[in-house]
Amino acid sequence: MTEAFNPLALENQLCFPLYACARKVVGMYTPFFKPLGITYTQYIVFMVLWEQDGVSVHTLGEKLYLDSGTLTPVLKKMEAAGYVRRERSKADERVTNIYLTDAGRAMREKCEQIPMQLGKCMPMELEDAIQLRALLHRLLEADVC
Repeated sequence: MTEAFNPLALENQLCFPLYACARKVVGMYTPFFKPLGITYTQYIVFMVLWEQDGVSVHTLGEKLYLDSGTLTPVLKKMEAAGYVRRERSKADERVTNIYLTDAGRAMREKCEQIPMQLGKCMPMELEDAIQLRALLHRLLEADVC
C-alpha cells in the first residue's frame, strides 16, 4: 500500500532545503570574511558597488532583495568603517546614493579570490552550479502569487 503524500512533511518541502543550503553556503564565507572584518551582507553590497558605484539605496535594495530596514544599518556600519559614503541626490533630495571610498574600492582586491576559493568547497560540477543558479534566479524573478 502506498503512503499518502504528506504536504507538511519536512522532507516534502522545497523551502527547507533552500533555507538550509543558503545558511550553509553563507556560513562557508565566514572564514574568508572574518580576517577582513566584513559580513556576507556587506560583501554583497560591495559587489553591487564594484559593478556600479553611486547607486541609490532603493536600487541597492532591489538588486539585493533587501528592504531598507535591513540595508540601512549595514550601510551605516560600512560608512562608519570608512568603506562607503552616503550622499543625497542633487536631483532629488529624497534619494540617497551610496559611493565607495578608496578603502571600499581597495576591498575588491582583498575579495577577488573568495569566489574561486569557495567554489573549490562546493561538491558539484561547474555545469550543475550554473544550472542551479539559473533555477534559483527563475524563482527570484517569478511573480509572487
